[in-house]
Amino acid sequence: MPAQTQPHAEPESVLRRHIRILESFDAWHPYRTLTEIALATGLPRSSAHRLLRDLEREGLIERLPDRSYRLGVRLWEFASRTPGAIGLREVARPWLGAVHERVRQHVQLGVRSARDVLFVERLSARDAVVNATLLGGRIPLPLSSSGLVLLAWAEPAVIDDVVAGGFEPVTDRGLRTPAQLHTALAHVRRDGYAVADGFIHPESRGVAVPVEGPDATVYAAIGVVVANDDSPPAPYVEVLRRAAAGIARDLRKAYRPDAHEHALRALLTRSRRSLEYLEGLPEAGSRP
Repeated sequence: MPAQTQPHAEPESVLRRHIRILESFDAWHPYRTLTEIALATGLPRSSAHRLLRDLEREGLIERLPDRSYRLGVRLWEFASRTPGAIGLREVARPWLGAVHERVRQHVQLGVRSARDVLFVERLSARDAVVNATLLGGRIPLPLSSSGLVLLAWAEPAVIDDVVAGGFEPVTDRGLRTPAQLHTALAHVRRDGYAVADGFIHPESRGVAVPVEGPDATVYAAIGVVVANDDSPPAPYVEVLRRAAAGIARDLRKAYRPDAHEHALRALLTRSRRSLEYLEGLPEAGSRP
């Protein structure tokens, strides 16, 4: 009987290797040397150096006088154009501020990115409880209240993918098994909110609710991180739901069909005259 041939692994693309370079930087490692990048990515030093030259040429990586590297500001330029994060952030910021005035702890806004919740905005008080969230940081979906909200209304295939990928709790209060996760998600869908008592730190509790997008699907999650003191979550849920409703209403206004041509109405914090001026400018290539 002939031996069965094993399928060949698809070779890694050059684009994927460039992304590996970019992913080696994070909040704890904003600057890296060539050697550190090679170690973090597992790429040969010569390959890492060649890829860095490509990224530097395009402004995606910047080389400093001491020969270390950091992410380039052109990445921020690209990120600022996406309505999925920055536009949402602009729309939601006043509502997050209102929640923060009431709660005086942490309030944050997250969107789903693969198996993680990506936090696109956060407001905090200096004397607030422990919170692991970083602006632009990620936390696996099963480990936070915002992640549970986003996962509860995700497609079944997304939930299956998260389960297949596995997840490890940070504390002994976190979810440990697929069965526990499925039960938690059923409760979130039933109640309309998620509570994560001590999932990240024993002293902290996360409470989050969904934010609907213009198409009535769950677009984001807005949540608070407060003291894990066994108090009822209802007061937090109420203020979060009001904010979520306000964000959803403003998103519908910002992304109504007749605004798609310019997509500038998502930036609701601009003055009306500024918006009129920007919409009256020529095409992007000739704008200042």
